[in-house]
Amino acid sequence: MTAWKMTIGIECHVQLATKTKLFSPANNDARDQEPNSVVHPIDYGLPGMLPILNREAVTLAVRAAKALNAKVAEISRFDRKHYFYPDLPMGYQITQMYQPTIGAGFIDVPLLSGELMKVRIHHAHIESDAGKQTHYNDYTLVDLNRAGTPLIEIVSEADMHSPSEARAYCSELYRLMTYAGVTHGDLYHGNMRFDVNISVAPEDSNVLGKRAEVKNLNSFRSVEKAAEYEYRRQVELLEKGEAVVQETRGWDDAKQKTISQRSKEDAQDYRYMPDADIPPILLTQEEIEVIQSKVGMLPQDYRQIFTTLSIDDSVVTTLLSSQEHAHAVYEVHKNKPEFASRVANWFASVFKGVDDNSADFASAVTPKSTDLIALAKMTADSKLSSTAAKEVFLALVAGETDSEAIAVSRNLLQVSDESAIIAIVDEVLADPASQQSVLDIKAGNEKAIGFLVGQIMKKSQGKANPSMAQKLLRERLGL
Repeated sequence: MTAWKMTIGIECHVQLATKTKLFSPANNDARDQEPNSVVHPIDYGLPGMLPILNREAVTLAVRAAKALNAKVAEISRFDRKHYFYPDLPMGYQITQMYQPTIGAGFIDVPLLSGELMKVRIHHAHIESDAGKQTHYNDYTLVDLNRAGTPLIEIVSEADMHSPSEARAYCSELYRLMTYAGVTHGDLYHGNMRFDVNISVAPEDSNVLGKRAEVKNLNSFRSVEKAAEYEYRRQVELLEKGEAVVQETRGWDDAKQKTISQRSKEDAQDYRYMPDADIPPILLTQEEIEVIQSKVGMLPQDYRQIFTTLSIDDSVVTTLLSSQEHAHAVYEVHKNKPEFASRVANWFASVFKGVDDNSADFASAVTPKSTDLIALAKMTADSKLSSTAAKEVFLALVAGETDSEAIAVSRNLLQVSDESAIIAIVDEVLADPASQQSVLDIKAGNEKAIGFLVGQIMKKSQGKANPSMAQKLLRERLGL
């Protein structure tokens, strides 16, 4: 298959984190709501209903432009995209065909190899979402709760050439949009949905192949797996001398395969026309700068700091999966840089591999930097063993506060009093079970000292400072 080159472009629908919908006062959060319960007459498209633009949606789009390194248009307009689906009661979607709010930009995507891949952004436009259809054997139900939800659709150039690159792009786009405060980023409820356009051509060809568009993917894994499947499917067709049909396909996660949904011609007659009910969006450069100045640190800003710490790239990736965790480590670094690596590794050891949409991740509390610094200091001062420190950290992410109080209440503080430890050392050395280890050590096998240290830790119920215990053992044995 190395004779075939894959090319990928991605359109991403990002649900904006507004309180109300794009053109109506209906609640924008339809999670766990009864079907058709958060809908306004404007969303139903009832005659005489006039849309009113949600200004906060424009503000969030301008924030998104900052994260996308994109220019914001001072004048942008809405258009009507006509098509007839049961989940589109107006008979058209309000979008921005000709003058989108967000122009061309780019993002730098970190790859597993450590390299940065530049993906160009063609544009991003504001639009209202359609409703949702649920298909059964012999009928279909329509839920309009999602109708009128404010979106930005981010359209990339076809700059990706492997499934792993597509996944990396979607992951970084997710981080950018959540860090910039553009979206809540709840993938399970479709806050970000990816349409992946995939084509295959001979490796030495300068012409792109016919593309298939796999729609409505809502996880990074499904983006990667759908691209893998489509590559194999298209190559197999081409090698048999058959043509790839340009079409829209869906992803069956249970079967791990794409499924044909409908053919897609190059030019569809959506009969775009300007929306006469909605005035143009007018922005000044001063307004744009004020909005974008409120965007906090983005993933690349944290990444730049974390790469100066003595931590693995995998730890950096795990930290960046949560803006709260990344900021907590940043705060530690800002106040006590010598403890930042230790705290970063605690976060990575607890949250590595945890899905940020899981209940465990969602219910976790991000500890205060003061508690994290106090915990790191106790560990550095040998007041806590590494195991005890992790237990305190787990208590902090479960919502408890005051690291020292947690350690005391759980009886986790290490004993570093020489007189107390030397009494245990003498007791262990006098134990008949220790005599073989003592003989082995005196015969030159110093590894046997580990057994004696273990016995001391056991008798002290894990409270003895192990390094001090070993030091005192060596003194007693004349090593």
